[in-house]
Amino acid sequence: MWFEEDIGIDLGTASVLVFRKGKGIVLHEPSVVAIDKNTDKVIAVGEEARQMLGRTPGHIVAIRPLKEGVIADYDTTERMLTYFIRKVMGRRLFFKPRVIVCIPTGATDVEERAVRQATLSSGARQAFIIEEPIAAALGAGINISEATGNMVVDIGGGTSDIAVLSLGGSVCNLSLRIGGDKFDEAIIRYVRREHNLMIGERSAEEIKMRIGTAYVSEHNINYSIQVRGRDLLTGLPKTVVMTAEESWEALQEPVYMVIDGVKKVLEVTPPELAADIVNNGIVMTGGGSLLDGLDTLLSKETNLPVHVADDAICCVARGTGKALTQMNVLSRAGAKGPKRVL
Repeated sequence: MWFEEDIGIDLGTASVLVFRKGKGIVLHEPSVVAIDKNTDKVIAVGEEARQMLGRTPGHIVAIRPLKEGVIADYDTTERMLTYFIRKVMGRRLFFKPRVIVCIPTGATDVEERAVRQATLSSGARQAFIIEEPIAAALGAGINISEATGNMVVDIGGGTSDIAVLSLGGSVCNLSLRIGGDKFDEAIIRYVRREHNLMIGERSAEEIKMRIGTAYVSEHNINYSIQVRGRDLLTGLPKTVVMTAEESWEALQEPVYMVIDGVKKVLEVTPPELAADIVNNGIVMTGGGSLLDGLDTLLSKETNLPVHVADDAICCVARGTGKALTQMNVLSRAGAKGPKRVL
């Protein structure tokens, strides 16, 4: 029997979402931790720590402990997970929860083991692992247990996971270390190159969300935004205006790397499943799928219908919640063997 204490975690590069059985998504916070270097104490976690990015004094450092979908700083990840699990469970942490965590399809055994160990060290009774495209498909409402091909493109903060699913498993997949963070980096490079202006990660993210586009059309061609940063020539603060067309130029490289990845997976998809995908189309999930025009561009490049899932950001977390209820799937992980779902 699964107890109410069991939780699912979408451990993302940009944000962490926690699903609690019976209550839905109970936490959605940026995966950022602020630490005082002098005392090695955690000052803030989540949104409060994100506000400190690029704005801290010398002895305080704001860290994003996950990079490209996997753990880059083990100790900080463990502290962050401990904080979030306690925040969700409250005083009920006396009953240690069983936790299911998502990982990219391209994660190595070492990276997978690090995620499981960090989860156990953070207060979990048992730790299960599920691959992101499978969780994303479950969260998007796709019935992956049937003998029908479904293609999912999950674009997160650090990775893009592309998979063709059938009969509850992944038939062919590809994990790219490209996501929302690479989109931000592309914007930072473009603004520096074209406007001689240095901007930070938060400014780049705001540009991406406000006027960023992968496909210029009549409805967005006139969009623009004021960008503030440091002039590289004078060293003084400066404001420039950036247009949607410029954001399209900036985002060309990472966007087409994702599209090329989708084409590579389609090329190795068995013919029968490819026929199903023509009927069912491609389902996009994750925060990166919300980039304006990305679904239109992908549809034009592949000649397939493309749908962005409802509440795309939360699909993976909701999928972990559905996986929690599927005892027949979880039992495959076995109590003694490696705790991996599917």
